[in-house]
Amino acid sequence: MNETAPPQEQGWKVRILDLSGGAEDNIVEDVGIFHDLAHANAFARAYVRDSVERCRMPGASAKDVLDTWTSFGEDAVVIDAEEDGWRSANELDDFTATPATSMERDWRMLDPRRLVDGEEIILEEDDAETEEDDTEPFDPGLHNLH
Repeated sequence: MNETAPPQEQGWKVRILDLSGGAEDNIVEDVGIFHDLAHANAFARAYVRDSVERCRMPGASAKDVLDTWTSFGEDAVVIDAEEDGWRSANELDDFTATPATSMERDWRMLDPRRLVDGEEIILEEDDAETEEDDTEPFDPGLHNLH
């Protein structure tokens, strides 16, 4: 697999497609930027896995799940990855035949929009300490419970 980023953007994006045709050109959004192809592929896979599970009804056959997904689900494609990008068609039979675990469908943990820079964490911790320093110390005499 080619792990280098596309030169025009220095990162990978995943395009979410609405299979119901509700969006213009079926494009819901482009998610990114993923700094490596493996991360983009994992996100696309988990996103589709979750979409398939949202289309699964109790007692539905694999064919029923597939039919529902192709009518109402969402697909994900790694933009400009060509043959190195993950493809839903390669795994749909397995996805529809076997219910996913919560971990397999947790695309939110892979979403680069949730990743936080280490400096932001430090700033947030510093802000929390400042807020605590501005409060008055606890005085047990003021909070008599008897």
